[in-house]
Amino acid sequence: MTTTAHFISQALGLAAQALFLSNPNPRVGCVIASPTGEILGQGFTQRAGGPHAEVVALHDARARGNDLRGATAYVTLEPCAHQGRTGPCCDALIAAGIAKVVASLADPNPLVAGQGFARLRAAGVEVSVGDGAQESFELNIGFFSRMVRKIPWVRMKMAASLDGTTALPNGESQWITSSAARADGHAWRARACAVLTGIGTVLEDNPRLDVRDVATPRQPHVVVVDSQLQTPPDARLFIAGRACYIYCAGSKDTAFQERKQALESQGAVVVELPNAHNKVDLPAMLADLASRGVNELHVEAGTKLNGSFIREGLVDEMLVYLAPCMLGEGLAMAHFGPLTQLNQGLSLDFKSVEKIDPDVRILARVKGRDNFLAMPTAEL
Repeated sequence: MTTTAHFISQALGLAAQALFLSNPNPRVGCVIASPTGEILGQGFTQRAGGPHAEVVALHDARARGNDLRGATAYVTLEPCAHQGRTGPCCDALIAAGIAKVVASLADPNPLVAGQGFARLRAAGVEVSVGDGAQESFELNIGFFSRMVRKIPWVRMKMAASLDGTTALPNGESQWITSSAARADGHAWRARACAVLTGIGTVLEDNPRLDVRDVATPRQPHVVVVDSQLQTPPDARLFIAGRACYIYCAGSKDTAFQERKQALESQGAVVVELPNAHNKVDLPAMLADLASRGVNELHVEAGTKLNGSFIREGLVDEMLVYLAPCMLGEGLAMAHFGPLTQLNQGLSLDFKSVEKIDPDVRILARVKGRDNFLAMPTAEL
């Protein structure tokens, strides 16, 4: 008979297919198997408002004409127990006659948080939790961050020469890394709920900040940190079908209000969040983005804003592409400090180091930043 690990691995593979699709919902996969190990149905979470993984798997099994009574559902997150835009998945599993549910993790959403497991057990369904927990957590680290920490998971992307230069003194930076690295970077954009930049980048580069180099069913939202509201109404980042959030310090000045109205007429949501220095309150911005359903925030900004995020302790991990060249004097990845002791630096753990064509991609996570949920987690 095929093992639990095998079916959970298949369910995790299905969950990965929701990577670009399911935001702001978690990426979940489900495999339903018979007592003899035959796969009866499978699926993964669809677009927000569409069916969850368990319901897709149930539909798949029924379309094949399979009897689900006595079957086991292997799912990478606790079946939901609340009525949202879709019905409770735990009730659908119970109604189908599922005898056992093997889940990787409890759902941290306060509307679920163990209630799905409780409802299944109350109906006589056997529940086992913990297989594939780490893998499911990594797939959904932004969702867990939003639910547990009430802020998005912040990933900062940078591309530089081997000596850490992101642009020449005259500003030239296109392109330091290869087309393969840029395509890989677009895949990381695609998995994020939102891409963030600063007004300096908008004014200097007029970027689109969309996903072009990989296929994606949805475009991430765009976020601009723009204290004085200098974003041009004809900026290329205004793309139909995606939300645009512009965070500013605010002002009652007539010209400022006129600029605000011009941007709102382009569909932008302008949010005034000043700090004591009449700049954007970045921690408050993260909390606001979480309230708007942003799980993973992908930061592609300049050296100053990068430095501000690091200085305020707001970065969770770094996505760095290094090209096999040396450029010498120029712009650094992030401007912060100066520090007086080495131990004041930001401590990181290398999660992965991979070659992307001629370049190297480093994923480095801030030490201890993912400890907001002890792993592996069986039940919250």
